[in-house]
Amino acid sequence: MLRGFPPVVAGHTHTLILGSFPGGASLAATQYYAHPRNQFWKLLGAVIGEPLAELDYPTRLERVLKHGIGVWDVLAACTREGSLDAAIRDATPNDFASLREYAPRLSKVCFNGKTAARFEPVIAAAGYQTLVLPSSSPAHAALSFEQKLLSWRRVIDG
Repeated sequence: MLRGFPPVVAGHTHTLILGSFPGGASLAATQYYAHPRNQFWKLLGAVIGEPLAELDYPTRLERVLKHGIGVWDVLAACTREGSLDAAIRDATPNDFASLREYAPRLSKVCFNGKTAARFEPVIAAAGYQTLVLPSSSPAHAALSFEQKLLSWRRVIDG
């Protein structure tokens, strides 16, 4: 059984970006979005005007939190061969009810890709504004970086 990471949130976090579950490179590095071809840090950096992809991991998290944005995954644990979402089995969701304790100002939840977005109805029913984003994964190559960025700008633009 593989285990994910704790949420990166603060008391002033207003927007949360949820992935599905960390890939192999992320699990090995114990860092969200550690695969060098994953565009997450580049996309989010362009959205908030910070050079996130060029910074060390602790500084990335610090800058993201400074902007009121948090990072987590929909799954707490699963079994999976490789890193593809399609290979996820025996999934255990994270405890979203506990988020209100850690991030009482949270109002918007964004989903990084279609696998994470399977939880969108549950999160929307809990009263959060939701947004489904094109996946930042290198496996999702149907859209260019610029095309993805158009959607990702809605993380802060509404």
